[in-house]
Order: sequence, then C-alpha cells, then structure tokens
Amino acid sequence: MRLKDKKVIALVDEDFEDLELWYPVLRLQEEGAQVDLIGKEANQKYIGKYGVPAESKYAFSDINSDDYDAILVPGGWAPDKLRRFPEVLAFIKEMDQAKKPIGQICHAGWVLISANILQGRTVTSTPGIKDDMTNAGATWVDEAVTVDGHIISSRRPPDLPEYVKVFADELAKN
Repeated sequence: MRLKDKKVIALVDEDFEDLELWYPVLRLQEEGAQVDLIGKEANQKYIGKYGVPAESKYAFSDINSDDYDAILVPGGWAPDKLRRFPEVLAFIKEMDQAKKPIGQICHAGWVLISANILQGRTVTSTPGIKDDMTNAGATWVDEAVTVDGHIISSRRPPDLPEYVKVFADELAKN
C-alpha cells in the first residue's frame, strides 16, 4: 500500500476513453491511493466512449489542487471538453508549478497544450495529436511512456500497464 496517503485527481467528462480512465484509477486504488473523480458537476454520471459510466465525486469548483498529490487526464474526446474549463487549466498549471505528477494519455495532451505547459518538454501522445504537441513547443516521441520531470505521458490503451506503473512509481516518490 505504498500510495496509502496519496490523493489523486482524475478528471472526467463525456466521451472519456473508458480504459484510460478506469485502468489508472483502479490500479492506484489497489496501491492505496485515494482517487477522486472530478467533473463539471458533483455527483454527475459521465459516459465513456464505449458506454462505461463514471460518476464524479466533486465539481471542479469544489476542490483545491493543493489538497492533491497528482492529477490524471484520460484520453478519448473528453480532453477537448476539459480544456475549455478555466478550473481544469488552473489545476494543470498549479500541479506543474508544484512539480506534482501529471499523467496524460492519448488525446489528454490537448489539456496540457491549453494550459500552456509543454514548451521545451518531451512527451508522447496518440500520433493523431503529434502536430498539436509539437506546435505547442514540445518534443514528441513515439514511446509507450515518456517521463519529463513530473509529466508522465503515454500513447494509447495498450500502453496502460507500463504507463500506470511509471505514474505510480513517480507518485510514490513525492
């Protein structure tokens, strides 16, 4: 239970990639972390791309990033919605400034782009947003998982085992 005192934000909105949300949430919980699903509204049910539901515990406006040790951004189409919320961008910027682990997979890079934190960073993502990542000033690499300081990025669901292990390792260090 190496993560028993850790608290993690898992962002959620409609059309999240089901595995990219639930696999990290369950694995981190297995290691003892408290993972709170945070959405636009508290106690709202969101439906993933493949129909798996997720219910938010808190609304963006209910939490303070200082109370958390890390943040996870799932892929799917949810990141295109999530990046439009000023609170979400503030969470990402605050976590970045505090050098707390930020996990992003697949299309989740869009949120980091909109938070304007990728300049000079090395990251990966789904190849579909490679140009977006490089246009935001990042160096893009085609790897299962990439760590640049406290930013842990990954490409797609087949990379989840390696991605979540590295994320948990980084979280345990903090």
